[in-house]
Amino acid sequence: MATKPSRDDTPSDPFAGPFSQSVRDSAQQIWLAGLGAFSKAQQEGGKLFETLVKEGVALQRKTQSVAEERVSEVTQRMSAVAGELSQKATQQWDRLEGIFEQRVSKALHKLGMPTQADLDALHARLDELQARLDKLSPTHRPSRAARPATSSTSPARKAAAKRAPARKEPK
Repeated sequence: MATKPSRDDTPSDPFAGPFSQSVRDSAQQIWLAGLGAFSKAQQEGGKLFETLVKEGVALQRKTQSVAEERVSEVTQRMSAVAGELSQKATQQWDRLEGIFEQRVSKALHKLGMPTQADLDALHARLDELQARLDKLSPTHRPSRAARPATSSTSPARKAAAKRAPARKEPK
């Protein structure tokens, strides 16, 4: 026959002591505090949300303002650097152009090509000689630039043409 277990045979309840009762009370209070916080959050959630949005907008404006200042500073610095680089590049191109012109001039001089200064001096000398010829002629003739171009048939004109090659008028 089956016998009823005695109290001594049942395992004791681990949550039966005074310590376990205080733990249960604390857990119950924590649970109730959580429910109260949840209820309060639901009631004031809209207000809190609006406040957070306002603070977020203010923070965003501050950060945008600071970012725009930084961008402005960086833009000014980059403009200054670009200006310096442009100036240095221009100086280098001017220097290179000068070297190129000197070398071309030197090469043309070696080939016997007259310079612009030589041609200008020759034109001035021709003008002076023409003026002298105009003074020596028995009849006063108009200057070379004012005279119409005609074929020269006199021997004196042919000899003068052989001595001085025809000069092109500057354009």
